[in-house]
Amino acid sequence: MFIIVGLGNPSKEYEGTRHNVGFSVIDEMADKYNIDVTTRKHRAYIGKGMIAGQKVILAKPQTFMNLSGESVRSLLDYYKIDETQELIVIYDDVSLAVGQLRIRAKGSAGGHNGIKNIIAHLGGQEFPRIKVGVGEKPPKYDLADYVLGHFTKAEQEKMQEGYDDAIAAIEYILSDNIEEAMNRFNRKKKEE
Repeated sequence: MFIIVGLGNPSKEYEGTRHNVGFSVIDEMADKYNIDVTTRKHRAYIGKGMIAGQKVILAKPQTFMNLSGESVRSLLDYYKIDETQELIVIYDDVSLAVGQLRIRAKGSAGGHNGIKNIIAHLGGQEFPRIKVGVGEKPPKYDLADYVLGHFTKAEQEKMQEGYDDAIAAIEYILSDNIEEAMNRFNRKKKEE
């Protein structure tokens, strides 16, 4: 079984913001695979289903971004999941172009507080993750204001492509093919 965690902040005010792309990917997957992600457990909304022949739990922690590790640790302990093989975390990255993906089998937090907290709670950084680009912060913008802001209409179209790519990448990872996912999606997209 796999636990697929999308990071974001709970409550209506954060819906659709750059920082909530992890939630958006989970919502898109839930729609595609008809998985109801409304059960409240382990300080998260979760839903169980099948994707690519694997049992999965889709999870949206409700702890606020900077405490995501609390929910993830609880899920892993309860379901006895090996984070190095059966956990996938999806989150936003300001160092990538809008809709661009970067898939890693492990790595540091890279300044992302949600990932920092997960690493702290897991005691290691060896877990697969998918970073979804939300675009670089414009000069003189406050980083918090930027990531809590919404996408422009043009950016929304690129993000939809990014969400679709993220789902395809997850399908590869679930089929034990993270290398193929990295080969396909870790390259820069051509600008139109």
